[in-house]
Amino acid sequence: MPRSTFPRDRFDDLADGDGRVGAHRAERPRSRGWLIFLWATLATIVLVIVGIFGVLVASGRISTASDPEPTPTVSETTPPAIDTSYSVVVLNGTADEGLAGNLRDQIVALGWSGDIVQTGDSDTTDFAAVARAFGGDGAVVTRLDQFADAMRRSLASDSLFVIDVRVSPSIKTDAYLKLHFGIENQAPSLRKI
Repeated sequence: MPRSTFPRDRFDDLADGDGRVGAHRAERPRSRGWLIFLWATLATIVLVIVGIFGVLVASGRISTASDPEPTPTVSETTPPAIDTSYSVVVLNGTADEGLAGNLRDQIVALGWSGDIVQTGDSDTTDFAAVARAFGGDGAVVTRLDQFADAMRRSLASDSLFVIDVRVSPSIKTDAYLKLHFGIENQAPSLRKI
């Protein structure tokens, strides 16, 4: 046996022919701490990945089974019911004459009664009169000093109230200029800020 610095004990008395050496006499392994750390790190990474995947599957964000293709089904649909009891006003806002009448005929063909489908030109229609025809009220404003009274009447009304403000077609409103030309509002603010 090789010479050692260990103190003598009962294992030193064994026969040399066995080929066995006691565990207490085995050489000390050289720094395997890094290998244990590597395995622990690898196990931690694998467990974290499996945990994240498990949470995603449990919450339904990932599906492990393939989603079956939806089978198209043919079902009979019923056409939507049209309530023909409502009154209809058709206003032609174009220069083409007769368009409102043509549309009125189509609406009557769909089932509306001819006496509740009204037509007119949008540039000549008295919208206040239309509001009165439908059970509401209205006012026509042609001058700026009439607007305040019309607004007071509108706020005091308990039903439909239309304020028909007649504006010259040659005047471009701030909203029109903003929408079509991108020009900011030119009018002063109507309320204090």
